[in-house]
Amino acid sequence: MPDWILKYWMQWLFGIITAGLSTVVGYLYKKVKKEVDEQKLIKEGVLALLHDRLYQACMSYIAQDEITVSGLKNLEYLYRSYHDLGGNGTGTELFESCKRLKKVPDGTHIKKGELS
Repeated sequence: MPDWILKYWMQWLFGIITAGLSTVVGYLYKKVKKEVDEQKLIKEGVLALLHDRLYQACMSYIAQDEITVSGLKNLEYLYRSYHDLGGNGTGTELFESCKRLKKVPDGTHIKKGELS
């Protein structure tokens, strides 16, 4: 009789342990998947913000038909992050257009409402 009890209790014990581990693994999988999905959404949001900022600044400089040295450096900083996150297309075209603009010294545009 002790062999019979030992044999079946061990099977039950391993079954309970397996079920517990399966539950924990399932919970961790769902949690990690949620974090990965959330991280993807954050990346897309940051990319959208960088694109918008790059677009606004480039359009302003293109309208002026010139860009300050510090303005170009700022655009390079924005564009590098934008590009490294996977952005391209419109942002790249605008940045390349700004690189071709006439460079002017910093402090040239001091009028209210304009970029310096």
